[in-house]
Amino acid sequence: MFHRASLLAATAMLWALAAGTGRAGDIEIRKHTLTVGDVDVPLEIAVPSGPGPFPPVLFIHAKRGYDDNERRHITELARQGFLVVAPEWQSGRMIERWPSGHDPDTERDVEAGLDYLMKLPEACRQPVGIVALSRGPYYALRLADRRGADIAAIVSYYGHMQDPNAPEPDQLFRVAPEVMRIVTPMLFLIGEQDFELRRINGGRAFYALWERGVPVEYQVYPLARRAFDFRADQTPEEKIAARHARQRAESWLRRWLRIDADGRCR
Repeated sequence: MFHRASLLAATAMLWALAAGTGRAGDIEIRKHTLTVGDVDVPLEIAVPSGPGPFPPVLFIHAKRGYDDNERRHITELARQGFLVVAPEWQSGRMIERWPSGHDPDTERDVEAGLDYLMKLPEACRQPVGIVALSRGPYYALRLADRRGADIAAIVSYYGHMQDPNAPEPDQLFRVAPEVMRIVTPMLFLIGEQDFELRRINGGRAFYALWERGVPVEYQVYPLARRAFDFRADQTPEEKIAARHARQRAESWLRRWLRIDADGRCR
């Protein structure tokens, strides 16, 4: 009887996902597609339980693509009370996982996700937070430069602070020019054993923002490697670092999205 009930529940979930919606416990996960020019951009939306409106967060995935790891992340953000929209900036344009170059057209797809998020009826009418991973924070920089009034805060997980298409000297010795212009508060989260170039560029970006008076914090996790928050071979230390990072990200977003003690928009 138990196995039959489990099978029925799983079947119901598959039908729900096919119809464009599903649940991860108390969190509703919706699927949607945006048309950007001649490209269909898939989105996932994680909706908290309870009555809205909810503080809005744009989630920008890494160049490894969007899969269950990202879905778990947006579900956790929704459990913290955030309404999350996650555009899949690769699959709509048939970009393979791990692209070395950067396709500027994908920036329009991510920005379309921002516009969609801000218009959702469940979203508070306010600037949004961004949570971005690896290549994702470069998109966040570009958005904050163009749409600064719409972005309240950025959380960068081991973020790329330079245009991936920039020449080698820029990769080694400079940060993206947007770093020198944005005023959006930014939290950096990175492992001390991440790739050296990523740590160097992140450090330079931190100092550049701080020197200009931009609210910025830089959290380094001892013994943690790249993608410490979801790697399949997580060490005990990386598991703790992941929990700490999620808490720091939540606090940063609550602070700059001006969320009250009850988790509501002010």
